[in-house]
Amino acid sequence: MIIKSFELEKLKSSKFKLHLIYGNNEGIKQDIINNVYLKEFDGELLKYDEQEILNNQDNFLSSLLTNSLFSNSKLIVISRATDKLNNIICDILEREKVEAKIIIKSSNLEKKSKLRNLFEKGNNLICTPVYEDDNRALNNVIQNFLKTNKMSLSQEIKNILIERCKGDRINLKNELSKLENLQISKSKLSTDDVLKLSNLAENFSVFELSDNYLAKNSKKVANILNENNYSSDDCILIIRTILNKSKRLLKIRTEIDNNKNIDQVISGFKPPIFWKEKDIVKKQAQSWSTHEVKEIIFRINDLEALVKKNATNSMLFVSNFVSNY
Repeated sequence: MIIKSFELEKLKSSKFKLHLIYGNNEGIKQDIINNVYLKEFDGELLKYDEQEILNNQDNFLSSLLTNSLFSNSKLIVISRATDKLNNIICDILEREKVEAKIIIKSSNLEKKSKLRNLFEKGNNLICTPVYEDDNRALNNVIQNFLKTNKMSLSQEIKNILIERCKGDRINLKNELSKLENLQISKSKLSTDDVLKLSNLAENFSVFELSDNYLAKNSKKVANILNENNYSSDDCILIIRTILNKSKRLLKIRTEIDNNKNIDQVISGFKPPIFWKEKDIVKKQAQSWSTHEVKEIIFRINDLEALVKKNATNSMLFVSNFVSNY
């Protein structure tokens, strides 16, 4: 049975013992576990990786049938699950009594996945897909944090946080906590405070590299590449940042194609573009056609696949990409 991530009240009243949470949004996964399962939980928490269970299958299954020596309840969290776990889950379902609740975390599962199909179709199983946060969801995270901690932030600061976290609510919450600590000694926060304190999803040079690539500032791109020693992880970050900014640029270009004034499009864009970015975003919109932006997005997806297969040469691939238009 599918219960979506925004239907958490259903999960709180559920008596089902097995719950699959799949997708690439680790922040929502952790929120579900913390808010639904751990908030008032005082039992024994056990964490496993899938491979640990596959290597000790009999011991794991035996532990499910015995009560905890330390408490009356037991919660098991299994990480990095794949279809290899499917047979073990079927085995668990055949047993009459299981003395534990089991949460299974997995990355994105295809429609043909055996594990996904088992949980989606099973009446006594729960399945929750978690997708990338959009700006509305991230804004809700900010609003809930501010309400809980009795804080206030300007809309401009909220926009900066949303823009820079790149869809990652874990990074967003970390930075909100920093702002909370800063506000102890400073009653009103400015945009400069946020820009200096925040190191959200990436080093500033990655933002700068992405912006100047899309603005076709080849000399600036070359300088940034020469001044920074990027790791393979940074390369993925660069690719994802360019991809996110390219998707925003595609929306802007599409609106311009509908006979709209470029300045009006940028000024009225949602979520609002930070005022310091407006000039370079305008240059980006003037540097590419809508068709060319679509081509960039396709090429970025191919580049990411190439980098993941050849991590040792990742920086060479990225450098070639951003140096050649």
